Amino acid sequence: MEPPISTKSRLTPDSSLRSYYLFQELAAEVVVVGAKKIEILSQEMEFNEKALIKQLGKYKFRDLTIEELKNVHKKFPELKSSMDIYTFSDGSQKDLLNLIGTIPVRYQGSSYNIPIRIWILDSHPFGPPLCFLQPTSNMVIREGKHVDLQGRIYLPYLQHWSHPKTDVVGLLHEMITKFEEVPPLYAKPSIDGMSLAELNTYLADISSGLSDISLRSKLEAGEQRFGKVTVLGDGDLGMACAMSILAKEVAEKLAFISTSENAMKGGSLDMEIFSLPRVEISNDFSNSAGSNVVIITANTWSGEESYLKALQSNVDLFRKIIPNAVRYSPNCVLIIASQPVDVMTYVGWKLSGFSSHRVIGTGCNLNTQRFQSVLRKHLKSSIEKEAWIIGEHGENEVAVWQGPEVGGGRIRSPDIITDHDSRKQLAYRVVKGLKEKGQRSWSVGLSVADLTETILRNLGRPHSVSTLMKNRYEISGEVFLSLPCMLTMAGVENVTAPMLSQDEEAKLRSSAATLQSLLQQLKI
Repeated sequence: MEPPISTKSRLTPDSSLRSYYLFQELAAEVVVVGAKKIEILSQEMEFNEKALIKQLGKYKFRDLTIEELKNVHKKFPELKSSMDIYTFSDGSQKDLLNLIGTIPVRYQGSSYNIPIRIWILDSHPFGPPLCFLQPTSNMVIREGKHVDLQGRIYLPYLQHWSHPKTDVVGLLHEMITKFEEVPPLYAKPSIDGMSLAELNTYLADISSGLSDISLRSKLEAGEQRFGKVTVLGDGDLGMACAMSILAKEVAEKLAFISTSENAMKGGSLDMEIFSLPRVEISNDFSNSAGSNVVIITANTWSGEESYLKALQSNVDLFRKIIPNAVRYSPNCVLIIASQPVDVMTYVGWKLSGFSSHRVIGTGCNLNTQRFQSVLRKHLKSSIEKEAWIIGEHGENEVAVWQGPEVGGGRIRSPDIITDHDSRKQLAYRVVKGLKEKGQRSWSVGLSVADLTETILRNLGRPHSVSTLMKNRYEISGEVFLSLPCMLTMAGVENVTAPMLSQDEEAKLRSSAATLQSLLQQLKI
């Protein structure tokens, strides 16, 4: 028999998103869709301890679980409980208690209610819950650091679960905090067929929570064009960066700022002639105001000066542009693409006054992506977590390929090379080929766009970028070299130091010493 759903809140393919959240206004009933059944729960229903005692008969620590659920009910009454069948990845099934409903999230000044489902294991509270988003048919999951494409939620709180220090209420608070940084859902509803009267009625019905109008304007727009980017430098590299970012459609607006005194020498004239959508061409730094990411590609290399003099000219140029960039965009992440990238990233960091996690150099990102791609095609296996190009950008780069591991041992598969010498030989051939290939402006531009996308969309992906090396591998000085860094909208969130051989560590320390000596000769 069809459950008694009121006409106003009946779920249909075109109105499921609106109806799902209508319970906040109606306050009479909530429709909760379980794995195998539909239960109608009153929003103001009292906490039913007797029912839970019966339902949790097979739970090992039933009384502790019930006491915790009482606290959850007090703090988050929107979450309702039911028993449903959960299917594990190995195909086994269990009847488990689950909490389903919404949590309140504030984003850019507006309130949203994010639908979630939390499965409480029968080992609770000593085993962490399983957490998922519960999107409707018109909602799309935004894959990121804390959410995968299936809607599974991953949080540090879950990783460090330890009773009695952790509980469901604390978990929910961290979930809200993380989702307020970047909402995990966006919607692509269709309202084209709605009449003006229907639209007005709908807007009147939804006075709080998540509407598909606000979702589209704030979240869907954010998915495609998220924030503002400024490119400083109108040479070939600046053009390549700008075009690559536009092609990825990750920026809502792009400011292209010329740093050349002669407009005929740069690409800004051509960019201005052949106008592009969402691009503003200027030589006024104020047009960069409010940028989320500022990319520095400017340089003064002429080939007529000594290396040190040319480098000092670049430093002098940075002394003009970096203070202006951070003045108008004090909360931005700086991406340095100017060469030599490790030196100029250090210079940009010093001149900006930023914390080191907000200044990165393009470093070895491009060659790492190439390295991983070649190995992946050769081995027909994913090796992103094991293969990296790190260290000083250029001839002194270090290829690191740990080889895949599961638990404490190596994978034994005919498709995967596990012999150390064989891996080393293959890595050497690949790196040699990469050096012969070189790096042109367009390829560096694609690499910069890749970094920009990770930052703007807060994806939490790892990249081998130039970062502060102090206190790593016994390097005591302040120098920038490439290491795998997890990037978010805040910049570098985490740095991984791969295990290296003695020779590889010595090579990094040698690069650091060389860079330190060079930096001491510059007037910054």
